[in-house]
Amino acid sequence: MQYLSVKDISEKWNVSIRQVQRLVADNRIYGAKKFGKSWMIPIEAKKPDDLRKEKKATQNLILSDFIQIIEATTIPMPNNNPDEILEIITDRRLQLQYEGELSYLRGNFKRTLQCFSETSQDDTARLRACPIAIAAAISLGEYNAYVEIESYLKKKILLEKGNYLSSMAELALATAYVSVIAPNNVQKWLKEGDFSSLPEQAIPDALYLRAKYFHCVGNIEGMLAVAQTALTLYKEEQGITLPQIYLHIMCAVACHFLDQENETMKWLLKAMKLALPFGFITPFSEVVTALGGYVEKCLEQEYPEYYDDVIEQWECTWKNWVSFHNHFTKDNITTILSLREYHIALLVARKVPYAKIAKQYHISVGRLKNIILEIYSKLFISGREELQKYIF
Repeated sequence: MQYLSVKDISEKWNVSIRQVQRLVADNRIYGAKKFGKSWMIPIEAKKPDDLRKEKKATQNLILSDFIQIIEATTIPMPNNNPDEILEIITDRRLQLQYEGELSYLRGNFKRTLQCFSETSQDDTARLRACPIAIAAAISLGEYNAYVEIESYLKKKILLEKGNYLSSMAELALATAYVSVIAPNNVQKWLKEGDFSSLPEQAIPDALYLRAKYFHCVGNIEGMLAVAQTALTLYKEEQGITLPQIYLHIMCAVACHFLDQENETMKWLLKAMKLALPFGFITPFSEVVTALGGYVEKCLEQEYPEYYDDVIEQWECTWKNWVSFHNHFTKDNITTILSLREYHIALLVARKVPYAKIAKQYHISVGRLKNIILEIYSKLFISGREELQKYIF
């Protein structure tokens, strides 16, 4: 057998000597042998494929697969019987997405997490299932499940930086951040409404989360405008989708904050007409507190048969939500509060007199008290003793 040197091979293959050295070091050239400090390569050895091209080709396949999953799982569910979607879609990996959504809407959060668990061997399906799984973990107060999903998404963001997969992972995390009132954690592109990094099919979800973000920061007019704009993407005769139901509720919540009673009732009843005939009680149990009596009023007037179910779920999930929020804020207090707020919170928790803190920050005691109230509001607490528990 005839052999060539690394230099000869580099000239034959028209690549650098360094690249050939890397290939032999990685055992990618069949038959190459080392004699002393020099590598000798069979004259008939074939040039290996470029790993960068292989990686790019693999990544393109994953991206293509993920876009296909999004397309297949944003098909509206039939108006007359949403469960028929499980017969229309026969691919099990896609059925899991719809089954998770249907279970969530009916308050079966454990089943939603089970559907998520069943995607453990299918990375693209798992990423697609993350938003609804995060919502289920929050509703159950399952903080450990949330942390597991969060860790997966953060790794995905780092590994897939600059493509659809990274943006979709960020979108899934935003589901948690707007749910636990931590708007500072939301990605800048979502705050600004720049959806250019998302596949077209994911834009309705992004618009809903942007409306929720506006709710968190108190921009109620922006919240209503985004929700109404997003609803123009839907034609009710085509079927039912989860974002469609929630966008109607966002409009109701916004109108409530704007003291538009008739509009609040109108939007809420539209959402109930879409959802309650099929037992979709979760969207309404989530806003019982935010809508200050309107949910109960609409249920009593139009859907009394669902009143007990909605209120019972609200009583249960509200406690779980508070428990989850407490865990989240303890673990993420430095990101929920600004640096200045956190420093002030430390001083307040240590019982430093208000006058001394105000002097240190060159502000009035009145302004300091307003800042402290904002801190309490962000952490969902009511006083110094609770603040001490969070910080220490």
